[in-house]
Amino acid sequence: MQFSQEDLAFQREVRAFIQASLPDDVRKKVVHGNEVTKDDYTHWHKILYRKGWIAPNWPADQGGSGWSAIQRYIFDEECGLAGAPRLSPFGLGMVGPVIMHFGSAAQKARYLPNILSGEETWCQGYSEPGSGSDLASLQTRAERKGDHYLINGSKLWTSLAHHADLIFCLVRTSIEKKKQDGISFLVFGIKDQPGIDIRPLITLNGLRHVNQVFFTDVKVPLDSLIGEEGKGWTIAKYLLEHERVSGGGVGALKTALQRVKEIASSEMSDGQPLIEDTDFRRRVAQAEIELMSVEQTMLRALALFSADRQIGAVSSLIKIRRSEVEQTISELAVMAAHYYAMPYNVASLRDGWNEEPIGPEDANALTPTYMFLRAASIYSGSNEIQRNIIAKADLRLS
Repeated sequence: MQFSQEDLAFQREVRAFIQASLPDDVRKKVVHGNEVTKDDYTHWHKILYRKGWIAPNWPADQGGSGWSAIQRYIFDEECGLAGAPRLSPFGLGMVGPVIMHFGSAAQKARYLPNILSGEETWCQGYSEPGSGSDLASLQTRAERKGDHYLINGSKLWTSLAHHADLIFCLVRTSIEKKKQDGISFLVFGIKDQPGIDIRPLITLNGLRHVNQVFFTDVKVPLDSLIGEEGKGWTIAKYLLEHERVSGGGVGALKTALQRVKEIASSEMSDGQPLIEDTDFRRRVAQAEIELMSVEQTMLRALALFSADRQIGAVSSLIKIRRSEVEQTISELAVMAAHYYAMPYNVASLRDGWNEEPIGPEDANALTPTYMFLRAASIYSGSNEIQRNIIAKADLRLS
């Protein structure tokens, strides 16, 4: 759990590179909670790609950095601390590893280079109306019709589908007694495809992040299938493990908690800075303790992983606690700014807004962030599902 001198030297290298390379306007958007555009993400992606640091969790022979688990952790931590945007995980962190593990040589050659370069972006088609936590009950059908599949159904909460070129999708290819056995994993184009309708679902922060995607007689070639037909559930479980572990480090949360302290140091309560209020200080201290516990749990898991030892259901534990701490910090930020946090204007979160802020500049995005992060305990598998996993895997409860 202690970094070596080589690790610390690597940390200094990463910190210096990010400081010199991260565009300041993008950093400010991230730190202040404003909308980060697709162009912003693409710009940062290209910078990391040119450096050879775009895929920390990929092996070197596939174009990845070839870093150790500790180096990947350090990189993620430094990006969060610096205010770098977290790149979309759908290509780099999810379907990329799936294609490497389950895909054919032709599929690897077709998809992996464009994931690395950022030429093509991805979204995830898992949840459906009525099939969220019970994902195995999904109903979107893919029927074999000669040389293609014909897809009908819909996917819900499809993050960034309106920006994506491709989708990886769980579909039902047969009806089996055990519902997991009839599911397959397909990858195909989503942008400007006949029969695909992407409709926005505006979240509580007033921005467009998620969508519902409708498929009506969508034709995709048979080579869209990853792995074997009917084995999609196995692939889905493999992918979800990557998703939960790659849900982000604690660097960004440390930065968010530091912002809470800064806001509370300037806002007054009963004639003194809010940070001097005993009850508020206790809440901040408790959040910091919980954040430290998440960090230590991640480091323990990292030590086990680096020693080739099993980590059990710790990815589920980390997902639960990290999401809860993230929500707590966002709540403290709203409390710190008090009434200045409430009268936000959605337009002011975007580029081009030039009106004077109502209160401190930082305050405008606090309530939208708080509301959006209510979903943190739901996405990547709800925390209730994670507790069930822990109960079965580690506590041996049925």
